[in-house]
Amino acid sequence: MAELVIKQTRSANGASPKQRRTLRSLRLGRIGRESRRANSPELRGMLRIVGHMVEVQEERR
Repeated sequence: MAELVIKQTRSANGASPKQRRTLRSLRLGRIGRESRRANSPELRGMLRIVGHMVEVQEERR
């Protein structure tokens, strides 16, 4: 199964509370912070909410 590397590239300033909560649940919150998560439909939904603030790369195990 593929693992995704998620990196925050934009600030959460001016973001809605829902977007801020989503960033926290992804273990992000500051520009430059990275998180590795297993690919799942739930994760894809969260990335759709904050897609304009993060970069996503696929990493094979």
